[in-house]
Amino acid sequence: MAEILPFKRTPAPDREPDPLWREVLGRSLRATREKRGVRLVDIAERAGISPQYLSEIERGRKEPSSEMIAAVTGALGVDLAELLIGIAGDVQRIRGAAPVRRPAGPVLMAA
Repeated sequence: MAEILPFKRTPAPDREPDPLWREVLGRSLRATREKRGVRLVDIAERAGISPQYLSEIERGRKEPSSEMIAAVTGALGVDLAELLIGIAGDVQRIRGAAPVRRPAGPVLMAA
């Protein structure tokens, strides 16, 4: 059996650490909501979640489930795929990275 190694989020010495998914997602959801001029409590009510929980999502404090993300994007009237593509672009800009490349060879995936 393979050894389980602890995960440490240490950046390369010459750059900041990569942003956490929940932080980038939260910023994107908040920016979309504010751009549309909608109050947090109204979106939370439409999504069927508490305003406190939505606030925690927007601040990057909570890692929402896929169902919660779908509920919030639905309440915002945002296409989930477009949101995810925008988030991927944001992460690439933050990292200053080139677009993600596909592997040259075979990829092994765990089941």
